[in-house]
Amino acid sequence: MATPAGGRRSGGDLRDGPVAVAVIGAGYWGINHVRVLAELPGVALAAVCDLDEAARARAAEVAPGVALVAEVERVLADPAVEAVVLATPAVTHADLACAALAAGKHVLVEKPLALSVVDAERVVAAATAAGRVLLVGHLMVYHPALARLQALLAAGELGELHYLHSARVNLGRLRTDENALWSFGPHDLSMIDVLLDGAEPELVAAQGGAFLQPGVEDVVFVTLRYPGGVMAHVHLSWLHPHKERRLTLVGSRKMVEFDDVAADKLRVYDRGYDRPPAFTRWGQYLTLRHGDVSLPRLEMVEPLRAMLEHFAACCRGQATPRTDGDSGLRVVATLERAQAALDQVRRPG
Repeated sequence: MATPAGGRRSGGDLRDGPVAVAVIGAGYWGINHVRVLAELPGVALAAVCDLDEAARARAAEVAPGVALVAEVERVLADPAVEAVVLATPAVTHADLACAALAAGKHVLVEKPLALSVVDAERVVAAATAAGRVLLVGHLMVYHPALARLQALLAAGELGELHYLHSARVNLGRLRTDENALWSFGPHDLSMIDVLLDGAEPELVAAQGGAFLQPGVEDVVFVTLRYPGGVMAHVHLSWLHPHKERRLTLVGSRKMVEFDDVAADKLRVYDRGYDRPPAFTRWGQYLTLRHGDVSLPRLEMVEPLRAMLEHFAACCRGQATPRTDGDSGLRVVATLERAQAALDQVRRPG
């Protein structure tokens, strides 16, 4: 495997020169990591690793001249590789992340971090022991709209937050190795985790249906209750007539909708019920308010590019991971609780 431009730098000093990154897994989503890293300033795409020859051939088309490798062991043993992106099946995440960290690599592992809390804790501990960066690929956290939602909440624009509602549905690609909860859920749960400052739910309930494949839920509904009474409802499905990627926040003063499918990603609604300072009849107590709808301007950046730029900055010691191992662990913990609820519904008693 060729040494990246700039040569090998010590693991503790990544501030100067490009960060040498290898992508492990160049399939349906991993090829997008290859595409962005191949053109990202401050990064040298050191290698692409995949067992599938066709996947390696696609990577060569996207990033001509990149080193193509079939064996993960070769990537982890190469001292020129400073960081790896793991875009492999979820069942492999924990073991591969631990192996990469033990080999002294910084790691970006795609969502979910692991398929159990025990394995997620194992990865977090491995990152701590190795003193290396661990960043979880919670892509939607790097969407410009989410930063604006955080700002609206922090400024008190929405008032007291009452509840969140998200829908991530489509008539999409059928999965056999994971259900809709584990495939789609990390996106919405990671956004909720950020918006609620890492609060862990007091209650997690879930129901779902496996209509196409026994034991693999195509549609899942998750209900969560957080400290302070904030509620969240998450609808996940790949068996739906149209594509929807929508997150709604309802506050005591205003409401806001993040629609990732629409051209206007954010809409802020000055709507709700007002409580007048004094009233004489019950009908006067709550007054319905229909105010303006505003469309905040967003500087759009591809979330994947933003995430990989952030990862490179973390590897250089210039930033702290926004989606670190602890955030990935919290999301896995909620997923595990929701899966337990699904299992209980599937096997009552």
